[in-house]
Amino acid sequence: MLRIAVPNKGSLSGPAGDMLHEAGYRQRRGTKELVLVDAENEVEFFYLRPRDIAIYVSSGKLDIGITGRDLLLDSGAGAEEMLPLGFARSTFRYAARPGTLTGLADLAGTTVATSYEGIVGKHLADQGIDASVVHLDGAVETAIELGVAQVIADVVETGTSLRNAGLEIVGEPILTSEAIVIRRTGADPEAPKVRQFLRRLQGVLVARSYVMMDYDIRAESVEQAVALTPGLESPTVSPLHDRGWVAVRSMVRAEEAQRIMDELYDLGARAILTTGIHACRL
Repeated sequence: MLRIAVPNKGSLSGPAGDMLHEAGYRQRRGTKELVLVDAENEVEFFYLRPRDIAIYVSSGKLDIGITGRDLLLDSGAGAEEMLPLGFARSTFRYAARPGTLTGLADLAGTTVATSYEGIVGKHLADQGIDASVVHLDGAVETAIELGVAQVIADVVETGTSLRNAGLEIVGEPILTSEAIVIRRTGADPEAPKVRQFLRRLQGVLVARSYVMMDYDIRAESVEQAVALTPGLESPTVSPLHDRGWVAVRSMVRAEEAQRIMDELYDLGARAILTTGIHACRL
């Protein structure tokens, strides 16, 4: 039975559960449920603190896990990324009072407050910057005001929290993060149950990114039309009862669907429909 670690709370928990449900796996009904056995799919889920997941997976007690790239790298655990999942995206950056620093080189000799000591310590070392790092569990924006540090390093989304704290971003991003699937370093990536799990999640990712498009078009315009909707391998083209017309079916990227529909209409296509894709295997 495949043993999988899933975040039990925070920004990773809900989207991870939704994706697993879309992939056909049973999920827990309440937050107090810490272990769930999906006997039909031969999977056992363990709901753990996101920060602890890389440690459990690296120990070999669990086969794979879902966590954040930032949490994996910060843990220093012997685990590695297998598949990015496209949610819980964030950027990790330095910030300080306006005008005090002009670039990363100015971090030398400062104290940096962060909840991600592993990531920051490694980044500073990689950049050859000699600075001190102090670990805080949260609300690092107040560290500068209280004199604990001159610089902070934290997750930045819109930058609003930093501006409200009277801080500005310094230098380039330290790291871009998102939810990922991880495994123990050196574990067999071709294990059948692991490959099946990854295929299911990849199917969800594709299903979320594409729609199925159907339309009718005159035969003489079909080559121009399928140039707009080439599909993954090739579109399906079927003759209609009304001679001179064909029906076309193809997968297109959801973000491009409206533009493609407009261009198809201008080519003479009619009965243009899009439908969602709930699951797929490529």
